Amino acid sequence: MLIMESVLKIRRMHQVDGLSVSAIARQLNLSRNTVRKYLRQTLSKPPAYRREQPAKPKLGEFEAILGDWLEADSKLPKRLRRSATRLHEDLQRQGYAGAYDSVQRFVKRWKALPALKGAYVPLAFNPAEAYQFDWSEEEVELDGSVQRLKVAHFRLVYSRMPFVIAFPRETQEMVFAAHDAAFAYWGGVTHRGIYDNLKTCVDAVLSGKERRFNARFLMLMSHYLIEPEACTPAAGWEKGQVEKQVQDVRRRCFTPRRKAKDLCALNQQLQAEVEQHARQHPHPQQPELTVWQTFEAECQQLRPLAAPFNGYVEREVRADSTCLVRFDRNAYSVDSRYANRHVTLRVFADRLVVMAEGQQIADHPRLFGRNKTQYNPWHYLALLERKPGALRNGAPFQTWALPESVVRVQRLLLNRKGGDRDMVSLLLAAQQDGLDALEAACRKALENPSVTAALVLNQLQRLRQPEVATRAIDTQVIPLSVVPVANCARYDQLRKGGRHADH
Repeated sequence: MLIMESVLKIRRMHQVDGLSVSAIARQLNLSRNTVRKYLRQTLSKPPAYRREQPAKPKLGEFEAILGDWLEADSKLPKRLRRSATRLHEDLQRQGYAGAYDSVQRFVKRWKALPALKGAYVPLAFNPAEAYQFDWSEEEVELDGSVQRLKVAHFRLVYSRMPFVIAFPRETQEMVFAAHDAAFAYWGGVTHRGIYDNLKTCVDAVLSGKERRFNARFLMLMSHYLIEPEACTPAAGWEKGQVEKQVQDVRRRCFTPRRKAKDLCALNQQLQAEVEQHARQHPHPQQPELTVWQTFEAECQQLRPLAAPFNGYVEREVRADSTCLVRFDRNAYSVDSRYANRHVTLRVFADRLVVMAEGQQIADHPRLFGRNKTQYNPWHYLALLERKPGALRNGAPFQTWALPESVVRVQRLLLNRKGGDRDMVSLLLAAQQDGLDALEAACRKALENPSVTAALVLNQLQRLRQPEVATRAIDTQVIPLSVVPVANCARYDQLRKGGRHADH
């Protein structure tokens, strides 16, 4: 079965290079039906089976670690440097299960390399060819609280145009949100993206430039038809533009410590300052133009922007008996019907969606920090039918921002015997008709000196049937099929008057 890298290659050859199905089949030695199949394939899931083909011996994935150790040891006195035997033992503690000979050969080759420190090959890029991406960690003060945030840095390598956006974390869903924001700001995408070996993007570092990219990250790249390219470990000069941008933005925007009301305000300030700097400073290779002018010219050659990527990561969790699911040390409510059942979380950068049986059962703004709870009172309404007394002290209802007229009616009802159940009947009606309809019914009912649940429900019925509203409330026969009998104050009066429920 084709792995995600091959699917990405096929889609790029067809949609970017303009090759026909037959031409792609000839070049890749595949059948045309196979090529068509993967061109039609949706990107919701990676291929179910991925054949494992190790590109190197067991040392392959440990070469980066071994190279870093040798680089660090080379700066120490000779008597403190580790031998190949000691390096082999240290690698075994990291999980290496290969032979000592592989380590010895690698050490010998590494020591034979010429020391070309400080010497680099200058790079040149065409318009819309590539961008570079990196993260940095910055300290800011949000609403009086000092926090450490992760800042995503993008840079178009031809025009030098930066894009900067801050997030609370450096998780994969934040990576997806950062890319969507950057591409939307540019109004298009480049052909390549140059990355460090981020754990959220790269699962394994193989030989040379070979990488095993994360399947979900490859979906992002395939969605935007971008060819991802990872740098050599510890070779920051391969994406030197964005490395320098990190230092420049830190000096200009985060020194001294920046203050902002919230994360949204901070990101608006950052991009405004970055854009202003681009408008005022000349391009390093085209000094007659500013960075912004070069960027405007490059925008004309960017590939058209696709719809935003549905950038979430999924987690399987269990809703507890209090109808809460827990993620990242915080809790979120779900529909009470799914208590004590397994559900699926779709975690976005700014929200959390709960799915069960193929349907969305909750959607919450994402919480950051610890031990916080996000309630949706409507999730608990079905429980109130059986336990109406929970309306007074139930945690989900303590901060429920109901309309003013509904709050006034609730205050009146809860002061009476059985008022809990009456108020629950109104909320259940609002679940059907909407909170706006309940607000209008309560506002109308408050014009009467004696407000009851039956009166509010009657007003709701009038809103459902506008033609009924022409009759005066004192002379109208209330449709008892709409009013709960146990809560209807006029029920006995109607019976004494000889009118029955089937009237």
